[in-house]
Formats: sequence, C-alpha cells, structure tokens
Amino acid sequence: MAADSLTLIRHEWADGYRRLEAERNDPPRYHRLLEEVELVTGELRKKIGQTFTLTQLEAGYRDAERWARELVGERALDASWPRDLSLVVAAAFHIYQRGAIDYLA
Repeated sequence: MAADSLTLIRHEWADGYRRLEAERNDPPRYHRLLEEVELVTGELRKKIGQTFTLTQLEAGYRDAERWARELVGERALDASWPRDLSLVVAAAFHIYQRGAIDYLA
C-alpha cells in the first residue's frame, strides 16, 4: 500500500477514536461503545497477532467491517449497534495501531 493510502486510513482511524471520545458525556452509550471496541480489538489480536506492521494492519482493515459486523451483531446488547459500527471499527484500529512495530515511523 502507498504511504498516502496508509496516511488517509490512519486519519480515518483517528477520526473514529475522536468520535468515540466525544461520547464520554453520555456514559451508558460510551461504555457500550467501549465494550464493542474491545470486542473488535480482541478479534484483531487473533487475526493480526501481537507483532505486526501498520501495512499489515491496513490490509486487515479492508475486510474488518464484514467480520466486525458478525462479531458485534452476535454480542451487542443494544439494537443501535449497526449505526455505530464504522466508529467502533475505526476506533479499535486506532487503538490497536499503537502496538505496530513501526508505529512511530
């Protein structure tokens, strides 16, 4: 993937994380979103592993909406979860990218 593509995706992830943090003023919603983010990051651990690069994470992002929809849909406690799926996936990838071996590169 081109560096420009990775930069754009990382901005998308950061935007999802900002949107997640903007929900802090609604504690029940915020905690529900955090639970969904944790589901997605848990699955990332399985799919991507503990040692990865940003490029590998970016490649995993291409298919994330499909598997995240199944995962969150099976465990969601609130019927509004589909509306928040893109936020949850982007925030999870934003958080998970910090473990990339080239994160500061």
